[in-house]
Amino acid sequence: MKKSMLLLLAGLFSCAAQAAVSGYPVVLVHGFQPDNLQSKPTGAQVSNNGADYWAQYWRDRADERIDWPSQERVADKITSQYVWPKLQQMSRDGTCANGCVFVSHSTGDLVTRYIIDNQALWLQNAGLQPLNIVATFDFAGAGGGVELADLAVNVANGSGLINSTVKLAVSLWLGATPTSSNIGVLNDLRVNTARQLASFPDSRVPRLRFAGAGSDFLGTTGAFLPGEDDGVVASHSSCGAASASSYNSCSRSVAFDGKLTSVSGPSAFMPYHYPMLMSEGYSHNDTIGSSAKDEVTTANNSSAYLNGDNIKFTTYDEKRGWWIFSSRYRVVSNSSRTSMSSLVYQTAN
Repeated sequence: MKKSMLLLLAGLFSCAAQAAVSGYPVVLVHGFQPDNLQSKPTGAQVSNNGADYWAQYWRDRADERIDWPSQERVADKITSQYVWPKLQQMSRDGTCANGCVFVSHSTGDLVTRYIIDNQALWLQNAGLQPLNIVATFDFAGAGGGVELADLAVNVANGSGLINSTVKLAVSLWLGATPTSSNIGVLNDLRVNTARQLASFPDSRVPRLRFAGAGSDFLGTTGAFLPGEDDGVVASHSSCGAASASSYNSCSRSVAFDGKLTSVSGPSAFMPYHYPMLMSEGYSHNDTIGSSAKDEVTTANNSSAYLNGDNIKFTTYDEKRGWWIFSSRYRVVSNSSRTSMSSLVYQTAN
């Protein structure tokens, strides 16, 4: 009996250790879910949707999730009914007492920024201990806004220059044509609105960025996104650039495909935003999947957490092409057969 109990405890501790990155508990914050605009989930369905969202890779490697419905607004019901209760629970449970890492995708980047800017004050005012967030891993981050959201709101309200091509791009992204009664968090995702929401947080939590430049929509949506994009989010947002502009990389010296060359990249970033991995072959949802889609390169190969711990990716440079037509490329080791999320998880551990 004692032996069985010891084996059970060993298994539990093994699972707990496996869930962490760098020894820190993982908290997931999912992104925009277009079907929510029609189905308007509540209660248990919001949690079920959150679990399904991360099923490919991160769900079983996380300790907590903050699930929220996309038919609501960030500073309204998303925070009051879904974020705030979870923050209180995690504070009481001591989830982040020794540090934790938030992993976000897409609009989860914006929700996480709002959390980072406010959680300490909220919890202190409630007589609770603030969360010790040492870093965030932001995949395909939409914190800088999404041009498609601007188009969707225009389509829903019948404003702006709307034609069949705009409606097609919006419907490909959302799965339906939006109306004024079901745009929810799309209001917060408009570029100017998103960039004004908690844009200068007092907290110095490092926001580590992981971006792709592929597309699931055969380039249809990319026609409305400036610079390189992942089919949903333009690189100015996924890279964490200080301003919305047309960028072709998260770096000014490395292209999305790893080519070492002068390229149009941001010269400044939002506070404490640090782009790390990039890949030309990863679309918006591929970044949190379990399959390798393409080789991965680095905008920066290392960064520090808030407490000084470090994450560093191993890279190598290689020459491709012949004679004067050759170029040098930077590649993350093992990236051709390891998914972007897995690269992050393995390297962090």
